[in-house]
Amino acid sequence: MNIYIGSDYRGFEKKRVLLDYLSNSNCTVNDMGAYEYVEGDDFNDPAIAVAKAVREDLGSKGILICDSAHGVTIQANRFKGIRAAHCDSTESAKLAREHDDANVLCLSAHFIDDTKMKEIVKAFIETNFTNLERRIRRINRLDEREDYA
Repeated sequence: MNIYIGSDYRGFEKKRVLLDYLSNSNCTVNDMGAYEYVEGDDFNDPAIAVAKAVREDLGSKGILICDSAHGVTIQANRFKGIRAAHCDSTESAKLAREHDDANVLCLSAHFIDDTKMKEIVKAFIETNFTNLERRIRRINRLDEREDYA
């Protein structure tokens, strides 16, 4: 599985921790920026890069990190086919995958420590979507808008 990961300056150190953690997995990890710590940089560019990569690479997953996780979640969800979920526990990560087939995990650099972050990422990557008709129907309705990027 390909994993695309991005962060702003607030998530930069946590992204480095995850890049190291995921290097020991069976996944191919792609760093989508920020590539250096620049205080005050915007979350938009890495969120857009991850969303576009995940949208083009079916079956891949994305991980985004910013201070609260709200900005990257909102930005990623602007793209058709992206189902970004802000998760702060392993339970929420599992439900995001099982119920909503989330393909981008959004994490807060401010509210979770490295150990918890790794546990959430592991749960997100290892949990499969439960392919029920009602869930597929609901997911398909997410892309009914006509003005997506």
